[in-house]
Amino acid sequence: MDFQQETISINGIDCRVLSAGSGTPLLFLHGAGTWHGFDFALPWAEHHRVIVPIHPNWPGSGEDVSMTSIHDYVMHYLELIDQLCLDQVDLVGLSMGGRMAAQFAAEHRRRVRKLVLVAPAGLDAPGHPLTDFSQIPPDQILGYLTEDPQRILSHAKSAPDPREPASFGRVLPSVMDRKFTRWLHRLTMPSMLVWGEKDRTTPIQQAEEWMRYAPGLQLHRVPNAGHLLLDEGPQAVEAIGKFVNT
Repeated sequence: MDFQQETISINGIDCRVLSAGSGTPLLFLHGAGTWHGFDFALPWAEHHRVIVPIHPNWPGSGEDVSMTSIHDYVMHYLELIDQLCLDQVDLVGLSMGGRMAAQFAAEHRRRVRKLVLVAPAGLDAPGHPLTDFSQIPPDQILGYLTEDPQRILSHAKSAPDPREPASFGRVLPSVMDRKFTRWLHRLTMPSMLVWGEKDRTTPIQQAEEWMRYAPGLQLHRVPNAGHLLLDEGPQAVEAIGKFVNT
């Protein structure tokens, strides 16, 4: 099985959308980088219709530099699932995409059957902030993203694109705006946090902040995994598959 690709125009922006499988739709919102590909998601396609859109302003999709807030992206994906005629989705988001997924689910909870936040950004814990990659030497960045860089390099789809950090920089102030926490009590659907215990980008200590505002979140810890834990081995992918399949 492999992904099929199509381009969907969403409010005037061409969006590249990957999809595979059939069944209950599972919408995956990626993080700040797409260079490592999405093959990790293919096992979910055994039971789901897996949908992986590329965010506007990221390589492969159209540009709209006026999209500078998480809410802009929430509305973009609300429009996408409407155009796909989907009543509900299982929603999975990684890092920045986890922050998008949390806000989407809080604002439109009836559209989300189950929610999985994978090392979501947006809620620094005291003494455990989000890593500022502008202060990290380039040759050390991969070590901040993974516990074992070779696991990623063996199947990376492309080199990092300079547009990705620029696009992330535009939306970062909105990612870190904590006002959204007042609505996290609305995450009443079955919800799970998945976190690598060796995450140096969004440390696992931040999970306590998420669970403080959204008590229904359950934490699944993945040992010997960093920030890109979905790429580093089968444990996180299998845990998510089991959660959404029940």
